[in-house]
Amino acid sequence: MKRLRTDILILGSGGAGLLAALHANKNAPQLSVTIVVKGLLGKCGCTRMVQGGYNVALAQGDSVERHFMDTVEGGKWLNDQELAWQLVTGAQTCIRELENEFGCFFDRNADGTVHQKAFAGQTFDRTVHKGDLTGIEIVNRLAEQLWVRDINRLEDYRAVEIIKDPSGEFVAGVLLIDMRTGEFVFMQAKAVLLATGGGPTMYKYNTPSADKSCDGLAMALHAGLGLRDLEMVQFHPTGLLAGPDTRMTGTVLEEGLRGAGGYLLDGNGERFMQKYDPRGERATRDIVSRAMYEEIRAGNTSPLGGLFLQMSHLGSDDVRKMFKGMVERCEDCGFDLAGGRVEVIPTAHYMMGGVLVNADCSTTLSGMFAAGEDTGGVHGANRLGGNGVANATVFGSIAGRTMAQWVADSGVFQPADEDVIMASMQRCRRPLNRTPGDLNTLRERLYDITWDEVGIVREAQGLRHAETVLCELDRELDNTGVVGSTLALNLAWHDWLDLKNLVLVSRAITTAAIARQNSRGAHYRSDFPETGDLSTSTFTHTVLESEDLVVNNRPVHFTRVQPGQTVVT
Repeated sequence: MKRLRTDILILGSGGAGLLAALHANKNAPQLSVTIVVKGLLGKCGCTRMVQGGYNVALAQGDSVERHFMDTVEGGKWLNDQELAWQLVTGAQTCIRELENEFGCFFDRNADGTVHQKAFAGQTFDRTVHKGDLTGIEIVNRLAEQLWVRDINRLEDYRAVEIIKDPSGEFVAGVLLIDMRTGEFVFMQAKAVLLATGGGPTMYKYNTPSADKSCDGLAMALHAGLGLRDLEMVQFHPTGLLAGPDTRMTGTVLEEGLRGAGGYLLDGNGERFMQKYDPRGERATRDIVSRAMYEEIRAGNTSPLGGLFLQMSHLGSDDVRKMFKGMVERCEDCGFDLAGGRVEVIPTAHYMMGGVLVNADCSTTLSGMFAAGEDTGGVHGANRLGGNGVANATVFGSIAGRTMAQWVADSGVFQPADEDVIMASMQRCRRPLNRTPGDLNTLRERLYDITWDEVGIVREAQGLRHAETVLCELDRELDNTGVVGSTLALNLAWHDWLDLKNLVLVSRAITTAAIARQNSRGAHYRSDFPETGDLSTSTFTHTVLESEDLVVNNRPVHFTRVQPGQTVVT
C-alpha cells in the first residue's frame, strides 16, 4: 500500500469539488490541495450533465426572499432554513464569480442582461443558463482554472473508506484505490471534503453518470456520520424512454421544456396534469412524477410503456433554437422533439438527503466536511430544478474557504487507525477470493426491487419486502466473486464495489422510508397519504451501528419563517 500526504483532500470533481479546490487554493496558497476523481477531471460526474441551469435572483421584481420561499415551500417545509438561505444569497455572489472570475458565459437578452428562463415550481423566471448545456460550460471553465493552479489531481482513483484516528474523534485521511493499477493508497490529510455526489443509480430508470454509485454516502455511513432525509429521492418527470437496449433510456429531458410550455400527454394524446395540480406541467417534480406514475399504472401509455412529451405546438424552429442539445439527443434515439412527440418516463435523478452538515459545511467528525449532493437539508423533501448546481457551487465555495481557514488555524496530520485500514482492504478484496458470479443478475434484481417498492409510490408491505430482498442481495454479493487475476482496470471488481455501496444506501433509503409515516415531497406513502402537521415537522436521521441501520426523527427548526408565513414583503 502506497502512502501519500496532502493538507486538504477533496473527493469529487463536480461543481462542489472544483470550487472547493479553487477557493481553498486561493485562500491558503501555502497549503497542498489534492482532488480525487473517480474518472477524468472535467469529463465525468453529474454537474457536467446539467442541462437546464442555475437558479439565482437577479432580475427586477425577483428577490432572495422570493427564491427562499419557493425553495422552502417546494421542499415542503423540511429544509434546514439556514442552509436554504445560504443557497439563495450565496447564488448571487457565485454566479457573478463564475462569469467574472472563472470565465463562464451565460445566455443574454438583447439588452445584454443575463437571460433567465422558466422552471417548474417557481414563482419567477430565474434560471440562468447556457442554452441547454449549462453544466458543460461551468465544468469546462472551472476545470481550466484548476489545471493552471498548483492543485494536485488523482484521476481514476476511487475512495473506499474514510479513515479516522484511533480515538475516532478526528479524520486522518482516506483509503483509495488507483483504478489503473489496482493498488491501495492511503492519503493522509488534515481536512477532507466529501463531494462525490449522490447519484441514485440503484433504480431501473436513472439519470446520473455511470460512475455514480453513492460512494460518498456509503463511506459516510461506515464512518458513523449521520445522514438526514434519505427517503427523499427525486424522480425527474421527463426521462427519455428509448427502450431497454440503450443507456439513453432514463437520461433527462430538461425542466425547461415544461417551463417553456411543453405538454405531457397520455397514450391517447390527451393532457392530464390539470387533474392533479392547477399549475399543470409546471408543478414541482414530485407532483408531476407521481401524476405520471398514476397514469402509467392506469395503463393508458405510449408504445414503450411511458407517456409523451410534446413541444411542437410551440413551433419547431423555436424549439430547435431554444433546446438544441435536447433536440439532437432525441434525434439520436429516433424521436423528433421539435416537431413530434417523445416518449418519457419518470427517472431517478437526485438525492435530497445526505450527510448532516453545519452552515460552514463541517460535520460531527473533526476535520471532515461535506458539500453538494452528498449533504442533506438544503432542499428538504423536494429540490427545485435549477437549485442543484447552485447548491454544489455555493457550498463548494464555502467548504473551500472553511477548510483553508480550519487547516491554517488548527489542522494537523492525525495518525490513522491501521486496523480500520486493514479491515477495509480485506472487505474490498472479498470478491477476489471467491468463485466469479453473475453481477448483472444481481444488479437487475436491485433495479427491480427499488423501482417497484422504494420508488415513486411506497407502502409498508412493499418497503418491508424491499428491506428483506436488499439484505439478501447484500449477502449474495458477499458470496459472489470476480476474476482477480489482475487488479489493473478490473471493471468487474469495481462493479462489485459499486453494487455494495448501492445496496447499502438502498437499505438506508428503505429504512428511512419506513420510518416516515406521512407523505412529503418526493416521499409518498399510499398507506399514509397525509402531509401531517407542518408546524411539528421532523426529519429522519439515519446512522449505521455495526451492520444495523438505525433511524430516529428529529424536529425541523423554523429559524426564519414558520409554515403558513412568508419573508416576502
